[in-house]
Amino acid sequence: MTDTPLDQTVPPGTPIRVEVRPRIPERFARLGELANDLYYSWNRGVRGLFRHLDEECWDACAHNPRVFIRRVRQRKLDEAARDPILVAEYRNVLAAYDTYHEERPTTRIDDYLACEDDLVAYFSAEFGFHESMPIYAGGLGILAADYCKAMSNLWVPFVGVGLLYRQGYFTQHIDCNGRQMAVYNSRDPIDLPVQAAVDADGNEVHVRVDLDGREIELKVWQVKAGAIRLFLLDSDVSGNSPQDRAITAQLYGGDHSMRLRQEIVLGIAGVRALRALGLKPTVWHINEGHAALLILERCRELTCAGMAFDTALELVAANTVFTTHTPVAAGHDVYGAGDMQHHFGALLADLGIDHERLMQLGAETAAAERFSMTSLALRGSRYHNGVSRIHGHVASEHSAYIWPQIPAAENPMRYITNGADVDTFLALPWVALFEMNQGGGWRAKLKDAEFWRQFIDAIADHVFWSVRQVLKATMLREVRRRALLQFGRCAETRAMSAHLTRFLSERHKDVLTIGFARRFATYKRATLLFKDIERLSRLVNDPDRPLLLIFAGKAHPNDAPGQRLLQQLFEISMRPDFQGRLILLEDYNLSMTRELLPGVDVWLNNPEYPMEACGTSGMKAGINGVINLSVLDGWWDEAYNGENGWAINHYEELEHDARERQEATDLLNILEYEVIPTYYQRNGNGEPAAWIRMSKASLKTILPQYNTLRMACDYLNDLYGPAAKGGRALAANDAAGAIELGRWKQHIQARWPGVGVRLVSPLPTTVGDGQPFTIEIEVDTNGLSVDDLRAECLILNTSPTAANPLHHAAAFVQIEQTADGTLRMRCNPFESGGWCSASGLHEFRVRLYPYHALLSHPFECGRMLWL
Repeated sequence: MTDTPLDQTVPPGTPIRVEVRPRIPERFARLGELANDLYYSWNRGVRGLFRHLDEECWDACAHNPRVFIRRVRQRKLDEAARDPILVAEYRNVLAAYDTYHEERPTTRIDDYLACEDDLVAYFSAEFGFHESMPIYAGGLGILAADYCKAMSNLWVPFVGVGLLYRQGYFTQHIDCNGRQMAVYNSRDPIDLPVQAAVDADGNEVHVRVDLDGREIELKVWQVKAGAIRLFLLDSDVSGNSPQDRAITAQLYGGDHSMRLRQEIVLGIAGVRALRALGLKPTVWHINEGHAALLILERCRELTCAGMAFDTALELVAANTVFTTHTPVAAGHDVYGAGDMQHHFGALLADLGIDHERLMQLGAETAAAERFSMTSLALRGSRYHNGVSRIHGHVASEHSAYIWPQIPAAENPMRYITNGADVDTFLALPWVALFEMNQGGGWRAKLKDAEFWRQFIDAIADHVFWSVRQVLKATMLREVRRRALLQFGRCAETRAMSAHLTRFLSERHKDVLTIGFARRFATYKRATLLFKDIERLSRLVNDPDRPLLLIFAGKAHPNDAPGQRLLQQLFEISMRPDFQGRLILLEDYNLSMTRELLPGVDVWLNNPEYPMEACGTSGMKAGINGVINLSVLDGWWDEAYNGENGWAINHYEELEHDARERQEATDLLNILEYEVIPTYYQRNGNGEPAAWIRMSKASLKTILPQYNTLRMACDYLNDLYGPAAKGGRALAANDAAGAIELGRWKQHIQARWPGVGVRLVSPLPTTVGDGQPFTIEIEVDTNGLSVDDLRAECLILNTSPTAANPLHHAAAFVQIEQTADGTLRMRCNPFESGGWCSASGLHEFRVRLYPYHALLSHPFECGRMLWL
């Protein structure tokens, strides 16, 4: 009797699945604890332990620790329990884990958050910790998670608030014609590192929120992430209707109405969840406008307790921080008056305001026909920031309508440049090299630029280059693995997969490799490099100096233009002259980020200026010695120094098509005449000495400045500390400060239209050296007191090379006040100090604005008059 070969096709019938769970040996009793803490997302020791216990199972579980400990093979666990090497590794991982939770970090936060009762609540629509927790879409979520990791590393009292998306963001497939296919996979919470949040009595926390005239229930899940916690809201509760259970199903899924429902859950139910947990934040951080409705909910709590709305708004805004992340209009959610009336009509009674007042809070113009979540966030917070220097300027201009009489450069919008988490994105070979030379002490020097300059310069070129080549070989193997799986799904590409992947091997690690991976939004211009396709073809196919291009990224399912860019790239990759030279990978995610970014030679970024708010992928590449080739936008405008990469100029003064052509030409010129020659020029040892020098410059300048430790300290110092202090000041003595400030602002708003300022007499155009020079003004106060007003003389720097035209501001002092209330004030700018006491041409400006000691920013009222 002979065996019948098994049919390779899937048999018919209903699949019956049984998960046989292993018994965890006592020697590995705390594996579950490690699997339930997102600490594993930035600690490769924990992930490495799981891999070493059963690599096949680890890969089959898509690197998900929760699934892994349920499916790891019993035989492998039993063998590991008898293996002294694996037992030692487990104990070392636990020792590091326990030390992390028990020993205070070297960077102290006492100077930032002085009160032991301080707590920061950070609201974000997405968090990108790890591919096993897929509640992120892209840069915003990854940045949010990196920031949370830094807060954990610093032991900041901090909680995150978000949504538990059962289907998360979509998985991307690219079909045989290059079309993006969006696939949503539902995940059971049992597969995620979450557990039901409980209150002080041990009861599961559920909160309710009104939606479309009905009440829906939200379950609150808790996630441990090192020293901090996240709380995630979930509408997939049995008592809700199918429609309501779907609210938290997909990240950025559904229509405009679904987005508003999600934002109601995040902002309003998020506040209620923290209250139900007994938490009392002293700083509230709105990470992009999705969570702006928390402002209304917090105001509602106060107005329902008897406080006037204007007072409540001042109290709430005083300790609220708002970070805006994009200048792109699509990133700012706007709703019609009908939507707001429909969803918030009942809330108005609790707030004690009418519909018109609600619309004014979200107005972008005086007409108040649309409600912008960004506008609400700006009006309901006192600390606002963009995420790079350029973006801070752009955000100041975009938000100028909030402070209509204040010059954009001086309004309360500021910036804190983003960073990347070094533990997550610094590749293992670099970690090994750093620790071989410095032990673990290098981690305490993350912000020390001089340390990194000396350390990196001291690494021998051949050692540095060998690490870069190891990273490149690893990257090529991983890209080949992914590409073969991708090409194998389609008959057309399956037949030619060997040809398409022929350069993805260690034998070709000397080929200059350029990476580009990010969201396929049109402003990111994924196809700019291909504008002159024949010239690029000549470059990539040069027999002596070839190129390999690796591209990846997702377009939003509703972004048809972005999907067309993907398809165009696919079609180019299938041209005979680009087959194997251009690889388009599908489903860009965190796993690919960790594998791709460290191994390419050049990281390409060519957004349309000034649309790139910051961009952090180049930071993650740069800390691994990858060289950036980027438009001078976002973070790169700050980081580029002429030695650590290449800069593509921008020509925003040109019309769109001409600008695209010029910037594409500049990009190809830099590539052909600078990048390629530098890479392929070798010294007597066969090393690209100039390239290594630039690669070292990239690492040593980017790592100490663009990490999340620096970023976190900036937020603590510039925003959180002042917000906590300001909140306490307005809340003291039964909110006496908030009451006073709210009434004062109403008084200013009513009186300001009648305020005026003028010179008492004309000023001389010349004055002799040593002669007195004073400026006297009269102010029509319209019922305001001298204490309500501040007048300044701005002394300008007239040097044509001056970076900042404002040199100094001198205050006016009161001389007298007439019976009709007119103020006479005087200023002698030459007595104010500075260069203007010298001979020469000087220029002045005079301005008047309302002022109160409780304001968080002197121009918070948005009112200013100029002489």
